[in-house]
Amino acid sequence: MIRISSCFPSGSINYQTKQLFGPQGIELWKPNKVLSVIAYGFMNDTGNFMLLHNDSSPGWESFQSPTDTMLPTQIMNLGGVLHSRQSENRFTPGRFQCRLLSDGNLVLNTRDVQSDFPYEAYYSSGTSDSSNISNSGYQVVFDQTAQMYILRGNNQRMDLATEKLPLSFVKDYYHRTTLNFDGVFGQYYHPKNLSGNPGWKALWVQPDNICLRNTLFGGGSGTCGFNSICRLDVNRRPICECPLHYELLDPNDKHGSCKPRFTQICEEDNSKSVEDLYDFEELIETNWVYGDYETIDPSTEIMCRNSCLYDCFCAAAVFNGNQCWKKGQPLKNGRSDPSANVNGKSFLKFKKADIPPTTFTPTHEINKTKERGTLILVGSLLLEGMLDVLVENDVEALNDREKLERFVMVAFWCIQEDASLRPTMRKVCQMLEGGFEVPVPQNPNQVSFRD
Repeated sequence: MIRISSCFPSGSINYQTKQLFGPQGIELWKPNKVLSVIAYGFMNDTGNFMLLHNDSSPGWESFQSPTDTMLPTQIMNLGGVLHSRQSENRFTPGRFQCRLLSDGNLVLNTRDVQSDFPYEAYYSSGTSDSSNISNSGYQVVFDQTAQMYILRGNNQRMDLATEKLPLSFVKDYYHRTTLNFDGVFGQYYHPKNLSGNPGWKALWVQPDNICLRNTLFGGGSGTCGFNSICRLDVNRRPICECPLHYELLDPNDKHGSCKPRFTQICEEDNSKSVEDLYDFEELIETNWVYGDYETIDPSTEIMCRNSCLYDCFCAAAVFNGNQCWKKGQPLKNGRSDPSANVNGKSFLKFKKADIPPTTFTPTHEINKTKERGTLILVGSLLLEGMLDVLVENDVEALNDREKLERFVMVAFWCIQEDASLRPTMRKVCQMLEGGFEVPVPQNPNQVSFRD
């Protein structure tokens, strides 16, 4: 009997049966494969780590228990699975899987991390033949020449690489195939002669554009998290970005979901119109595929915007010239790719009132009092017609006194204590451009310097 002093709850016991029990006798852990006594372990030249018995027969080997990577001479049989890591630096199993299904297809799919339920595949090798099982795949082989292929029952193969590698390329480089944390599956190579810092380079990847291929009908968020937008970098790896007015749910997970920085409710605000409460960010060549709850056909752009604006369930609307698709929260399968014919434009709804206004955020209370006093002084000079005292000898400002007064009045409206008195950004722009008359702000002398 062995007591475990760390990593597991106090009182955990190992009865030398290769199982670990907690203080209440509940099994906490056991190996995937029950092993007899192990004599020694070693790493061979292929990268396969092996645990051996006294007679040198293998008890366990890493090639039979892959995680996210395969190396040359490694084979995946029917039912085999690779799991991506959770993120670049978090090695727990993530959202993506590479599986050789019982029908012979090699697929890439996302999964529900909690239940391990697999969602619809975003890549399939097409190596299944129900009418002739000998045409179906039964192994994924990464051979000693660094060629990866699916071997069919009739010994025909389907290469995953587009061209055969020269022998020198095999001898002079290390090779691996990895299911990356972002769902891209590819073969990578690295020079054995370490000069400089060359890094790993991609030989091939599947799918070619994961942002467009990950079109899930059956659930899940897509390549990136919910409400996020996917685009490719120069290495054909996805970049996930939160749209304006959204932020990461987990700041440490750049490929995770985004949450809105506002709350949309269906209860009416009688003090403000819908136009004053909400507006849209217009996104070109961007779409969140599927998840539509209403289609307007035919539609104009104005009809599409207004339908979403006055619908408290609508988070975004996509318009393609004559049709409109309305989408609710959370948005999924977000993508942006000018080269891939992502047609039309999207209108992403946001709440104006929840965007933090531009105000002073001093560190110390003394700074807050000083800044407040400065603002009131400027307002007093404005109302007394003495702004030339403020600008002193600034000739340019004195020559355009009307613009100066307008800018100061707009600024003073923007810092009113009563948030309901502050103008919207649209009205601010109109007032600054002179297209909207600026009313005289409330008398700052009515406010105490001690506020």
